[in-house]
Amino acid sequence: MTTYTLSVEIARPYAEAVDATRAALAEQGFGILTEIDLAATMKAKLDVDLPPQVILGACRPPLAYEAIQVDPSIAAVLPCNVVVRSLDDSTTLVEAFDPDAMMGLSDSGALDSVAADAKQRLTAALAALAAPTEED
Repeated sequence: MTTYTLSVEIARPYAEAVDATRAALAEQGFGILTEIDLAATMKAKLDVDLPPQVILGACRPPLAYEAIQVDPSIAAVLPCNVVVRSLDDSTTLVEAFDPDAMMGLSDSGALDSVAADAKQRLTAALAALAAPTEED
């Protein structure tokens, strides 16, 4: 199976992990454009229970602008989705859609540098989450 996400499992409770993910993304120049509480949405729409999880629509405007200049249709797959999902009371999974997988949707090699920059920044954000905290 092809991997289409970058991920890290962290030893933090869900709420703390969401805050830490926002901070790690901000350190890499990403803002959050959208936020979907997936568990609450599924409960409201289908009356099913999911573990706490949120989809954060992360965007680094200079990268988005550069990509749109090359291929305006790439906007259909923006922003970069980052999912924070509770695995148990003290463990959380953070996953980001891999920009390399996104580039498979476009035939423009001119987007390669945008994807590489986005991937480097998302990987750095995930690495920061995996690093021991001062409380550890």
